[in-house]
Amino acid sequence: MNHRIKGRKLGRTASHRAALMSALATSLLKHKRIKTTLAKAKEARGYVEDIITKARKGGLHQQRLVMEKIHDHEVVKELFAEIVSKVGDRPGGFTRVVKLGNRKGDAASMAILELVDYNDIANQKAEEKKEAREAKRKSKRETESNKNVEDAKIVEESKL
Repeated sequence: MNHRIKGRKLGRTASHRAALMSALATSLLKHKRIKTTLAKAKEARGYVEDIITKARKGGLHQQRLVMEKIHDHEVVKELFAEIVSKVGDRPGGFTRVVKLGNRKGDAASMAILELVDYNDIANQKAEEKKEAREAKRKSKRETESNKNVEDAKIVEESKL
C-alpha cells in the first residue's frame, strides 16, 4: 500500500531533488513556460504554486521565504512585481501542464509547464516568428522576380 507517501522521488537524492525543483521553478518564472518530463512537471507544479501563493501575501518575510527556494534575485523581483500583479485574485491554479507525447530518445512522457496568465506571451512569440518567416519568404520572392526580370531584359537585348 502507498499510504502517507507524498511526492515523487524522481530517482534522485533529497538534495538533488531540491536543487531540481529550485531550477525548474526558476526557469518557469523566468521564461513563463518550460518543456520537461511529465513527472517533473507534475511535481514542479505544486512547488511553484506554493511559491506564488507566498509571493501574493507580500512582505519582507514572504520574500525571504521565497528566496530560500529561488536563488535568483532578478527572478524573485519579477515574481513580486509582475507575476503577482498579473495573477490578481485568482484563488489558485497558477500553472498548467500540457502533455506533449513521448521523447524520441528514451520514450519519456514530455509536457509543457506554463504559467496560466502568460499564455498570450507564448502566442505573441509564435506570431512574431511567423511574421518574420513570411517577411523572409516575401523578400526571397521579390529577389527571384527581380532576377527573372533582369534575365528577360538580357534575352530581349540579344534578339535586337
